[in-house]
Amino acid sequence: MLRQQLKGCCKNEEKNNILGWLFTSPYIIFTLIFFLLPLLWSFWLAMTDWNMISPTINFIGFKNFITAVKSPAIQSAFIVTYKFLLVFVPMALVMSMIIALLVNSLPKFKGLYMVAFFLPYLSSGVVTSLIVKGLLSYNGPLNIFLRSRFNLDIDWLGNPYTAIFIVSLMIAWKMSGYYGLILISGLANINREVYEAAAIDGASAWTRFWKITFPMLYPAFFTVTVLAVGVSFGIFTEVYQLTGGGPNFATNTWQMEIYNQAFVGLKSGYASSVALLASVVTFASIGLIRKLLEMWGEKNGWT
Repeated sequence: MLRQQLKGCCKNEEKNNILGWLFTSPYIIFTLIFFLLPLLWSFWLAMTDWNMISPTINFIGFKNFITAVKSPAIQSAFIVTYKFLLVFVPMALVMSMIIALLVNSLPKFKGLYMVAFFLPYLSSGVVTSLIVKGLLSYNGPLNIFLRSRFNLDIDWLGNPYTAIFIVSLMIAWKMSGYYGLILISGLANINREVYEAAAIDGASAWTRFWKITFPMLYPAFFTVTVLAVGVSFGIFTEVYQLTGGGPNFATNTWQMEIYNQAFVGLKSGYASSVALLASVVTFASIGLIRKLLEMWGEKNGWT
C-alpha cells in the first residue's frame, strides 16, 4: 500500500515537472534564440577580423580586445558613459521621488495622475528626440524667446556640458514616471501610524522624510536605482538622434562607439569585442552599486 502511494506521488511529481517545463519552454526557447546563440556568436566574432562584407573570416584571437583596451576612442566612450551615469541617475531618482510623493499625497485620482506621468515611458525615443531637437534648434521656440527677451543664443546641443545635461534630462523625463510607479508602491506599504507617532513627537516633514520615508522605501529605491544604472549604460537612441556622439565625442557612449565601429567602420569583429568589454564593465558597475545599496540597507535594518 505504501509502495503504491509512493509510486503515485512520483508520477504526480513527474507530471508536474513536465508541466512546469512545458510552461517555461517559450521563455527558454526565446532565451536560446535571441540571447544565448547571439552571445556565443559575438564571442566567436570578437576573435575575427570580419567586416560583414568579405566572404572569408580570419581568426585573430584576442587582438581585438587588446586593441580596444588601448584605444583612446574606447577609453573616451568609457568615461562618457560614466558621466551620463553621474548625471542621469541622480536626476532620475530625484524626479521619480518627487512624482511619487506628489501623487501619493493626493486625496483622490491617484491612478489617473500616475498614468499621465507614466505615458512618456511609452513614447518613442526617436520621436521624443526629434521634438527636443526641434525645440532646442537655433530657430526653435526656446532660442527665439531667449534671443528676444534676454539677447541670449545658446547652442544647447553644441556645448559638451549642456549636451550631456539635455540628453540626461530627456531620458530622466521619459523614465521618471515608470520609476515613480515603483516608488509609489513602496510608499503604500509604509504604515501610516509611524508618521502619526513622529508627528506627535514634533518631527518636521523633512525629518519624517529622511528618518522614516526614505529608509522604509529601501526595497523600491533599490530597484529603481539598479534600473536607472542599467539604463545609463544603454543610452543610444537619444544620443544618436540629438548629437550623433558630439560635440567632440562629448556624448559618444559605449553604444554609439559600438554602432560606429560595426556599421560605419564595418569592423564587426572589433565592435563585438567592444560590446563584450562594455557588458563586463556594466555588470561589474551594477554589482558594485548593488553592494553599496545593500550595505546602506543593512544599516537601516534591511537584510
